[in-house]
Amino acid sequence: MDPKNRDFLNHLETYLAKRDGVDKLLKISRYTTKIILASSLLPESGSLTHRLKSFESSVGVSRKAFRLGKFVQDINALRSSPCDSNCDLLLLVIAYGGEGLYYFVEQFIWLAKSGLIDGKHAKWLQKISAWAELVGYVGSVSLKIRDLRKIKEEIEISREGEEEKLKKLKEKTTMKVLSVLQDLADGLMTIADLRDGKGVLSAPSVISSAGLFSAIISTHKNWVSC
Repeated sequence: MDPKNRDFLNHLETYLAKRDGVDKLLKISRYTTKIILASSLLPESGSLTHRLKSFESSVGVSRKAFRLGKFVQDINALRSSPCDSNCDLLLLVIAYGGEGLYYFVEQFIWLAKSGLIDGKHAKWLQKISAWAELVGYVGSVSLKIRDLRKIKEEIEISREGEEEKLKKLKEKTTMKVLSVLQDLADGLMTIADLRDGKGVLSAPSVISSAGLFSAIISTHKNWVSC
């Protein structure tokens, strides 16, 4: 059924039943809070500022719990993805291998932040996680650009009178472009983590805005797909 014609509450129930749906709502909450904190609208020593910082930190740890076992999704995606050439295989390994390693390591970071694993291990685990995530984004963006080229070729060879097919291809193009923009925004945040927040593009307001932008795109994609 077309999401536009579905009952809103039934659609919302389906959306919230997916862990990605809840995770992205938490992401919106977290980066909205970060934007407020980075804007200097609130006094640094105010009680509301401290509560928002505590909330942001808590949501960050909570989001990691939603990634338990998520690396299996990348393993299955790698197994089931069509591969027409060695170049495609390499991009698939980079994209899903990088993301899978990121999600796998994130489980141990959650355990460290939750107190089960000694917190002294968190820093080097975060470095491994960030590098794996960045590698995954490089592969993911490359695959999506390849897909966009294929879609463009399909649009060009489509005949007149195939309006429905063209409409679906254009919608697919829009979603793919949004997905690329999301990866670029997330990649920017990952680079900021690797640089320990140094540089103009690593400013809290820039990173928080990139995180919120990414979260909104993810929420839209998950809403449309469920």
